[in-house]
Formats: sequence, C-alpha cells, structure tokens
Amino acid sequence: MSRRVQGLLIAAVVAAAGLTAAPASASSCRSIAVPGAEHQISACLDDLTTKGTLVSGHTDVTDWSGLNSAGAVNPSGVPGTQIDGYFPDTSTGDTNHGWNHDSQFVIRLPEHWNGGLVVAGSPGNRETYANDFTISDWALAKGYAYAATDKGNVGATFYLDGKRPGDAVAEWNDRVSQLAVAAKKVVKKRYGKAPKTSIVAGQSNGGYLVRWQLENRPDLWDGGVDWEGVLWKADGPNLLTFLPAALRAYPSGDTQGMLTAGFAPGSEFLWPFHYQIYWDLTQRIFREEFDPDFDGVTQAGTPYCATGTPACDTDYDYASRPQSVHQAVERVSLTGKIKRPLITVHGTLDTLLPISQDSDVYANMIADHHRDGLFRYYRIEDGNHVDGLYPAYPDQLRPLLPCFRSAFTALERWIGTGAPPPASRTVPRPTTGDLENTCSLGATQ
Repeated sequence: MSRRVQGLLIAAVVAAAGLTAAPASASSCRSIAVPGAEHQISACLDDLTTKGTLVSGHTDVTDWSGLNSAGAVNPSGVPGTQIDGYFPDTSTGDTNHGWNHDSQFVIRLPEHWNGGLVVAGSPGNRETYANDFTISDWALAKGYAYAATDKGNVGATFYLDGKRPGDAVAEWNDRVSQLAVAAKKVVKKRYGKAPKTSIVAGQSNGGYLVRWQLENRPDLWDGGVDWEGVLWKADGPNLLTFLPAALRAYPSGDTQGMLTAGFAPGSEFLWPFHYQIYWDLTQRIFREEFDPDFDGVTQAGTPYCATGTPACDTDYDYASRPQSVHQAVERVSLTGKIKRPLITVHGTLDTLLPISQDSDVYANMIADHHRDGLFRYYRIEDGNHVDGLYPAYPDQLRPLLPCFRSAFTALERWIGTGAPPPASRTVPRPTTGDLENTCSLGATQ
C-alpha cells in the first residue's frame, strides 16, 4: 500500500469516526503521571502505529512477530503521545527497555481522539507490545486511546511468580483492571474528560482476560472482543485436559485419539507444527502453574517425554489430581456470567485451543446463565490460532485478524447505537477475495 493510500485510509477513518482535534500541541504532548506507576517515560511521536514505532524504537517487533499474516495491511500516521512504564512488582521477566521488571505497560494517546479507550493484555506469555500490530494500530487509527499490559509476568517461566498455585494467572486479571483504572485517569487528564466508551480486547490468553473482565469487573467496561480466549474451568475442559491426550495420541499416529480429544477433523496438516512448537511446552508450563507437585522439585517436567516416564506430562490426568489442583484452577475459572456485551471469534481449525473444547463450551456456559442477549459468537471456518501460519497454507487456512476487526466494528455499533451485530454463526471461508484484510460476519439484524 502506498503512503498516499495509507494517508487516505487514515483520513477516512478519522472522518468516519467524527474525531475532533486535541488541544493545542503545547498542552497535548506533555508528560502525564500514570497513577500508581513506579516508573514511566513519555515521548511525543509523529506516528504511534507500528510503522512509526518500528523506526522510533517505541515497539518491540519480537513481542508481536508471528501473530499476523504477511499480507495484513494496517493504517498508519497517527501522531500523539506514548507513555511507557511499570507498576510496582517483584518479578523481573519483562526485558523491554532493559528494565527487567514485570507489570510493564504502554499507554498511547492520539492527537485526534474519538472519546474511547481500548485496553489489552498480551497473548501467550509475550511482553508489553504483543498487540501492537493486531489491536493497537487499528484502535489508534479509529481515534481510541490505547493501553496494554504484559499481565504482570512473562516468558516460559511465568509460573515462578506468586506464592500459591494459580497466583501468576490470577495476577493477569488484576493487572488489566489496574491498568484500566489508571489509563482512564490519564485519558481524563489528557483530554479533559473521561472516556465515554471503554473496550477490552485480546487474543488467546488476552481473550481469556476479556472474558474474565466482563464477568468480574463490568464497572470498568462497555464491552469486549474476545479473539479465541483460553477457557479455564475447574471441572474441565481446560488446557490440562486435552493437551496430554494430544501428546499421547499424535506420536503414536492415533488419529481417532486426536479427534476424541477434541481436535477438529481436517486439522491433521497442522498437528506436526503444534506438536513441535505448542502442545508440549504449553502443557508443562501451565501444569507447573496449577500443579507444581506433579513432578516434585523438577520445574515444568521433562520435555517430550514418552508415556510411562515417571512424572511425565504426556501421562498427566487432570481429573485424578488432588482437589487442591482443581481449587487452584477454580481461582481463575470462568463462569459464563458476562455482564457487558461480548463478541467472540474463534477459528474452526484452532489446533492449540480446539474450538470444541473452548469457545463452543464457553458459548454454552453463557447460554446456561441466560446471558445470550449480551453475546455474539462467530466460528470462523478454517481459522487457526495464529495468523502467521497462513502463508504456509493459503488454500487451507483463513486469517482471523480481519474478522477480529469486523467484530470490533460490530461491537462499536452495538454499544454506541444499540444496533445488534449479525446473529451468531459459523462464518464460511470465501472462495475468492482478500482474506488477509476482509471478513464479513454476516448481515446485520
């Protein structure tokens, strides 16, 4: 996309959103104290999007690499103020800025503000800037102030944080709430009024945070967009119920065992990659978080151990583990009792979080609590967990980023005008068109 076309795109977004200019530059680009922050730095930037921050050094591409497909096009050219900092914390896994300090955050304040705020937590165990390409660029171009957190602990040893099993994941929810409260106060200082709309958004572990926030902190939000959030349930299903089954079935060529575990028919071509990259590590580190006694003093077990190996995660049986393990999961479990509008998008070929074991279940939980009126669920045919795999399988996969953006736009209308989004449905994969940048969720009601 040419610079001129990018300029026209951002201008169109600004005009369509009815954005208003911020106060004069002398007052608009100034350091604003973030309530509760232990340390912060501010910068006035010509472009807060990744196109600009990659050049200025105000993002870290390693935080977000692999999450988007190569052909995804983002708007750019959004001037404003960026505040980086951290809240008090004792863990030190986040290495951005050389701070070696967790609970890092970023707050971005565009010159042209639409009156809203978007807050996100990082997917996986990534650091502060993990949502910069997938969420921040889009939100900023629409005029939202944006804030994101590393969730309070990062990396493959995140389970070392906290004193009790489950503490590290529980902190994730607290850090999102903490940042939301602080960011609202920063927005009010910057623009002279509090945000009229506050949206929580996230992918994977970040999507779990969206669900938890709308269930437990509805006072902070007007709505949320959940991109294939992780489901935690004390009685299952959860990561610890289906990943061990995959670790047993896949190496032995047990296709039926994989399907019985919940992995979708047609996802077989994705199994080798997920076995090598995701299943083993994810099982071990989250099992260590909730059930550290399973392998004694060993931390996060033995990688790729064969069934029959002592204390092997391949043989892990969540259902038979002590009640204390289930109680640790219960501390962070979801209920389905959402209290604000929620839109979920999830790919039918998600091979890390099989849709049958995750969002299908969560949709039923919401229905069981009669919260259907607050919920829309779009099952995206051929969508996978990360869009970075799309170039390798362009005839078999579909990127979810454009569907997330369509869901975000639908949520804006829903909470802004009361216009309901399209009905929940399985969204078929188009046979033609730009799948990396377009996604129709269906006709509006």
